[in-house]
Amino acid sequence: MKKALTEGEKKHLVTILKSRFDENKHRHKNISWNDVEARLLKQPEKLWSLNEMEKSGGEPDVIGLDKKANAFIYCDCAAESPKGRRSLCYDEDALQSRKEHKPKDSAMNMAKWMGVEMLDEKQYVELQSIENFDLKTSSWLRTPEEIRELGGAVFGDFRFGRVFIYHNGAESYYAARGFRARLII
Repeated sequence: MKKALTEGEKKHLVTILKSRFDENKHRHKNISWNDVEARLLKQPEKLWSLNEMEKSGGEPDVIGLDKKANAFIYCDCAAESPKGRRSLCYDEDALQSRKEHKPKDSAMNMAKWMGVEMLDEKQYVELQSIENFDLKTSSWLRTPEEIRELGGAVFGDFRFGRVFIYHNGAESYYAARGFRARLII
């Protein structure tokens, strides 16, 4: 499958991203849309990934600047875990370990296919400091290897006025658990 957008798809996506950028200035203070747009248009493969984030319900938006890379950070900003990325176990090993009732895919596989990375615990907490997400859902998080080696995986949500990070078997999946992605542009 070719991972590229047509000119019409690019134009449509950029229009959506600009509108979201303008409506949510609290997420990206002191960042200019013109700078973001110029960077986006130079990276068609990243536009394709952003389009996949958008199509799966992520509502990606700029949430900051990666000063080391001198790049913009896009992240899923949908109020709840993206609908098109739910009911997934954590990774390929977890998916293969299920004997019955396998989900359609794993969060790590889908993120890799989309060309994005899943948030880790620190990034999830930082995202929650911008505004509150996952009040009814939860999101798988990139899990430290020492936890994954023991069969577990971590996820987060926002309840009772704070961020919670939990653990679960990596092979588990729920209709209300997906994953949030980020993309450096």
